[in-house]
Amino acid sequence: MWLIFAFASAGFAGITSILAKIGVKNIDSDLATALRTIVVAFFAWLIVFVTGAHTTLAQIDFKNFIFLVLSGLATGGSWLCYFKAIQLGDVNKVTPIDKSSTVLSMLLAFVFLKEPLNAPKAIAMVLIGAGTYLMIARNRAKGGTDAKIPAGAPRDGALSPGRGGNNLWLTFASLSAVFASLTAILGKVGVQDIDSNAGTAIRTVIVLAMVWLLVIIKGAHKEIRAIDGKGGLFLILSGIATGLSWLCYYRALQTGPASIVVPIDKLSILITIAFSGLILKEKLAPKAVCGLLLLVAGTLCLLF
Repeated sequence: MWLIFAFASAGFAGITSILAKIGVKNIDSDLATALRTIVVAFFAWLIVFVTGAHTTLAQIDFKNFIFLVLSGLATGGSWLCYFKAIQLGDVNKVTPIDKSSTVLSMLLAFVFLKEPLNAPKAIAMVLIGAGTYLMIARNRAKGGTDAKIPAGAPRDGALSPGRGGNNLWLTFASLSAVFASLTAILGKVGVQDIDSNAGTAIRTVIVLAMVWLLVIIKGAHKEIRAIDGKGGLFLILSGIATGLSWLCYYRALQTGPASIVVPIDKLSILITIAFSGLILKEKLAPKAVCGLLLLVAGTLCLLF
């Protein structure tokens, strides 16, 4: 059953980025993250009470709670960085970097969870790394974001700039990947021997408190009234998709190995890239397509 939950998590995660990209278009990305988290928290706790998981809350010991808190903080950091990155750059470039957290997750699982690191996994890490690089490398695809390269700008092999002519999106995307890998490892420990739905709900409260504290400190909460109906709707839909992905993901982590559950979840990139082309009209150059194939091949290697 953990395989089914892992693939379901990938499906919901795949559409989250597209919905969020539309929702954060004209508002502060941190405020958008905070609003989405309200939806995710509501959804997570609704599931807890519907399934009766609230009766198991008293069974959560101190160790579980600490790791759930740490996992929640890592998740909050990953979300804040990720949605800032997709606001600044293209989804089809930010997403591959975020998904490359698979490599770091495998290394951390090997060191801290004592999960085996064999030849297929080593090959997979190389393929994922190479694929990620090809997907974010500058391209000259006709009609693409990077089709026009300013005079004097770096040519082949340089990273493509996000909107605004800088690589700030790359910094946020990279930080998102680091925090995401920590989330998986800490979450794996946190949901051991407890109900996964209850664990997810507790983590959501931590994320909610973290992102709203940031929003209030920076004064972004004053922009709530400026959010239009379309932006609000897509943020809500994105939050629902995230909630479903979370529930499936941590249910899979509870009984399945993190070194396999994590890469399956990362296959959501196929859905994200497909919708970024259909809905956001983001185009992939041949080099990026090759990178996507390598990334997917590397991910699939982890299933053998």
